[in-house]
Amino acid sequence: MKNLILTTAALALVSGMAMAQTVRMGTEGAYPPYNFINDAGEIDGFERELGDELCKRAELTCEWVKNDWDSIIPNLVSGNYDTIIAGMSITDERDEVIDFTQDYIPPTASAYAAASEDVDLKGGVVAAQTATIQAGYIAESGATLVEFATPEETIAAVRNGEADAVFADKDYLVPIVEESNGELMFVGDDVPLGGGVGMGLRESDGELRAKFDAAITSMKEDGSLNELIRKWFGDEVPVYE
Repeated sequence: MKNLILTTAALALVSGMAMAQTVRMGTEGAYPPYNFINDAGEIDGFERELGDELCKRAELTCEWVKNDWDSIIPNLVSGNYDTIIAGMSITDERDEVIDFTQDYIPPTASAYAAASEDVDLKGGVVAAQTATIQAGYIAESGATLVEFATPEETIAAVRNGEADAVFADKDYLVPIVEESNGELMFVGDDVPLGGGVGMGLRESDGELRAKFDAAITSMKEDGSLNELIRKWFGDEVPVYE
């Protein structure tokens, strides 16, 4: 009887461990306020807080993995982590390679920022981060595209005169423009791009996608997702109705 009880307890422990599935969350760590590395050297930002809450609601254990943007999809596909949660816009092109959850940020605008109002956005030189929907847009706009591996480099290109303007998510540019003390300014019209921001997963991981979809839905329904969006992006950004 004692052996039976011990065996049953051991099986229960193994079962409980199996239920606590560990999911590796891949992010860039270089795109504030979506994701960044804080002073303690840890991944931080809107998506860190969101991802931890989604894993809690889905009864998953999160481990965070930092990966450069230009290889973030290939390394998901090859199994170096299980999700992408990195400010990635949902597009048809990306959806051919990976799968997406529903969006956790509604479709937002992209914008131009420059050091002068008198810039030629149609025929000038515009900086954008490699492998982004913004880079794809500029490549077809008639302007000369210069691509950089990190968003910080796109801003530096404008400041040092290598580019006339930078084109990026407006959510990313707003604090940079505001903190530049007039050195940088928004120019031209905002441009709506993409189908919102979602989590990327391997196409074979339908069960995991369903768990995160359910968790995102629950945060939309109880209002906590809108609260988190406003906390990190301010009161002027689009939220869910």
